[in-house]
Order: sequence, then structure tokens, then C-alpha cells
Amino acid sequence: MQTLVEECESARLRERAEARNALFRLRRMRDDDSEYDALREYVIEEYMSYARYVAHRFRRRGELAQDLEQVAYLGLVKAVDNFDPDYGTTFLTYATPIIAGEIKRHFRDATWDLHVPRRMQELSAAVRTAQQELTHQLGTAPRAEDVARFLDLPLEEIVEAYEAVAAYNTTSLEVPVLHTEGDSATLGDLLGREDPGIDRVIDREALKPLLKRLTAREKRILLMRFFRNMSQSEIGAELGVSQMQVSRLLAQILGKLRQRLGADGPGASARPPGLIRPPPVTRRA
Repeated sequence: MQTLVEECESARLRERAEARNALFRLRRMRDDDSEYDALREYVIEEYMSYARYVAHRFRRRGELAQDLEQVAYLGLVKAVDNFDPDYGTTFLTYATPIIAGEIKRHFRDATWDLHVPRRMQELSAAVRTAQQELTHQLGTAPRAEDVARFLDLPLEEIVEAYEAVAAYNTTSLEVPVLHTEGDSATLGDLLGREDPGIDRVIDREALKPLLKRLTAREKRILLMRFFRNMSQSEIGAELGVSQMQVSRLLAQILGKLRQRLGADGPGASARPPGLIRPPPVTRRA
């Protein structure tokens, strides 16, 4: 049994030596050499097991092992293409930080569910490292103030980093969050929705001072048309004028309000002419 183990180890060392020699030959070879592509492929294949070993060190971060291995292979290819034996270092010493760096960039750029600036991603990673170190030192979870002192950074930046971490993973709105007596609710059920009446609040507040400047007759016409939901013929009958006259009066009143709103209203220069809209009403019985 011992002999078999020794033979396997010896074979592995020979293969590694052959790969190393092939790598040195590759670096001395021109790119257009007929043997270049085949030799490059051989070197990459020989070191793929080491790339998988580096990827395995990051296996507990939630990514699929196959995805991490593919990223590690990409780092390996970069290392093979850029290694220079004249630097006086071994290939694995040179390749390890390149492969690990490629995996770290993958986590930084491709695994956040929401877009977060790169600086904040890096700060979030530093905060997590500081939390682990401080937890070991203090024997309890550190406060944001402790992390800020440890990293020598403003407290505001640490708080931003905490908030950024929430963007790493998102949750489906269909996730059930409440169960009471057989009834259930999802996260989406508990979130607020856009209220179409919010815009009307702004419009009404802008119109209030302008309505006060109308004459009593003008106010009465608007009241009958938009709050009592009376037709132009009904308004004409109550005022003793024709329906055509009521139509002209309404056009004049609304035009006056639009003009004054454009001149006096807050931010009114950007308001469309159709700002004035009648509120929903119920016709009187």
C-alpha cells in the first residue's frame, strides 16, 4: 500500500514538473508558432486542478461550485498568458492571487442583486471583516461605532455600508410573511402602493388661493359644475342664461385659473395647461 502511494506521489510530481517545463517553453515561444496553441492548452489543463482548489476555498459564500470553478479557470488562463519566468517567482505563487482576485471580482460585480457602487461594495466587505475581528476581540457583536473606530472611518460611512449589505440579496414579493387563523399574506401584500390622489393634493393646494380671488358668481358656477355635478343646461336654468353662455363662462373661469396658476403657483411654469381637473363627485339625487 505504501509503495502505491509513493508511486502516485512520484507520478504527480513528474506531471507537475512536465507542466512547469512546458510553461517555460511556452513563454519562450512566439505566438505564431505552430505548437503554441497546443502547448498552451496542455499547460492550462495541467493546472486546472489547482484552479479548482483555489475556487473551493470560496465555496461557503452561496455561489454554485461550478460557477466558481469557471471563474477560477478564467483567472488561470490570465495567469498562464501573462506569467514571466524572468520575474524569479514560481508559477503557483504568481497564479494564486490572480485566480483568487478573479473570484473576488466575481463576487463584487456579479452576485449583488441590486447595483451598488464598487466603493460601497468594497467598504461592505471591509466592514464584515472588521465585525468578525471585533467579535473575536470583544466576545460580542460590535456596534457601528466600534467598527467605525476600528476602520478609522466616519460613522456615517459605516451606516451606509450596513444599508448596502441589504442589497446583496433580495426577497421575492411572493414570500409569505403572515399567517393568522388560516389567512396568509405575502410581502407584496404589506407594501404600500402609489396613491393616485397624491397629485390632486398638490393641485388643490395650489388652487386654493386662486379660487379666493374669483367673484361670487364665478365661484357659484364652479360649485354647481364640479361639486354638484350639474349640467351646463341646469346651470343656465338656475342662472337665467343659455347653455352656450354657461359654456363660455366656464371656459373663461378655467382659463383665468390656468393663467394665474402659471404666473403665481409654485413651480407652475412647468405645469401643463390641463392641471385643473374636477374632483370625482357623486350626482345628487
